[in-house]
Amino acid sequence: MVVNIHSLGLHGIDGYDVQVECDLSGGLPAFELVGLPDAAVKESKERVRAAIHNSGYGFPVSRITVNLSPADRKKEGTVYDLPILLGILSAAGALRADLSRAAFVGEIGLNGQVRPVRGMLPMALRARASGVRALYVPADNAPEATLAGGLEVYPVERVEQLIAHLQGREPIPPAPVWSQEEDDLADLDFADVKWQEHVKRALEIAAAGGHHILMVGPPGAGKSMLAKRLPSILPEMTRAEALEATRIWSVAGMTDRRHPLLTRRPFRSPHHTVSSAALSGGGSVPRPGEISLAHNGILFLDELPEFRRDTLEVLRQPLEDGVVQISRVAGTMRYPARFQLVCAMNPCKCGWYGHPSGRCTCSPKAISSYLGRLSGPLLDRIDLQVEVPALDFSELRQETPSESSAAIRALVAAARAVQTARGVDCNAHLDAPQLRRFCRLDGAGEALMRQAYDAMALSARSYDRILRVARTIADLDGSGEIGAEHLAEAIQYRTTDYLKR
Repeated sequence: MVVNIHSLGLHGIDGYDVQVECDLSGGLPAFELVGLPDAAVKESKERVRAAIHNSGYGFPVSRITVNLSPADRKKEGTVYDLPILLGILSAAGALRADLSRAAFVGEIGLNGQVRPVRGMLPMALRARASGVRALYVPADNAPEATLAGGLEVYPVERVEQLIAHLQGREPIPPAPVWSQEEDDLADLDFADVKWQEHVKRALEIAAAGGHHILMVGPPGAGKSMLAKRLPSILPEMTRAEALEATRIWSVAGMTDRRHPLLTRRPFRSPHHTVSSAALSGGGSVPRPGEISLAHNGILFLDELPEFRRDTLEVLRQPLEDGVVQISRVAGTMRYPARFQLVCAMNPCKCGWYGHPSGRCTCSPKAISSYLGRLSGPLLDRIDLQVEVPALDFSELRQETPSESSAAIRALVAAARAVQTARGVDCNAHLDAPQLRRFCRLDGAGEALMRQAYDAMALSARSYDRILRVARTIADLDGSGEIGAEHLAEAIQYRTTDYLKR
């Protein structure tokens, strides 16, 4: 007798349908598992055997064949334990229930406990698209599965509990749709930052337009402090953005029962020793890297020149395309990587070049070598480059309150609303036709841009990025047109003296 159980699998950050076909036949007892299973899937044979015994059922003494269809696609992980167990019990006649409109996902412990798995949200979304009515998942995964909507999600703690439910003896109530509890995490606030008003202005522009930014200055000037406060002025994620980011975190195994949905924009800050594979994603079975985990949020690279050059170069394509493609023997994956890059660096190895105290001990050659770790093409992709000078004592001791994050965020939200009305989520993502339509320059602006283009030896990419930044500055100013003053401010953010050496 052949029994089909509907299950689900993962390919990248997308779910797909899997049919678990179980057949019991005569012959010498054996347990064969086919359909391109990886090592974790093959080991399910022993987990299922022990779980059946420890749940009070007899393991059938016959030849068992389990096929995971489609058989030409590699199956990974422990998600198939539960459907394999149900298929064997159904084929042996120990379980009689209609399972045709349901799907099952979950890892099983030797004692019959059902344990959580990675990637529940994309699998639940696929189940809904496939017309599944009931989805049975580990209890810890149930809140995440309910985010897909349109499904009855049943949280399963143990195998015996599930079988009693399927036989109609002890029904399991469907899990309620997860709702966010009150967020008790306090944002860091720009009001805590002393002085540095021009840097706050640059970060306000970066937040309003989704632009990449680099801050250069000596140690202790406040670069990291400012960067960590940038999320406090960014607009809230839309529901679609939150689900897209959560899919990536779910596949990476970074969601849990209490926090199944990302409700805040991601802020990822990898150490400068990170490898290129950890940054972009990879492994024998490709997994999302830091740039994908920062999707719809911020990727903060502190001490930028300390990163390996080959590691930084993997950022170039994602900064342009918003996706990263990873090719391995196991297959090719495309992960979303639409992040906002925020970088901080010292102007030299010792950190004190340009400081009024004159304490820098680096030779001109050492300074050039240090800055030479950053390639021109990478710097060309960073929209705003701003100097963060050291504070003197009087500035540090000022009592005048600084502008709060709430006040800045209101300005950012107003500018983003204007951009949304144009049909784009932020100005940093304006394409070529939109640039021509929304970033026209008047006569004075045209003359200024021509002068800057020749004097600064700008590239075509720099030209486009200056226009996008100028459009954002005009939006913050409430202006429908880009004026010469907006363009001049945008140009000044590409003239950092430190990086000219």
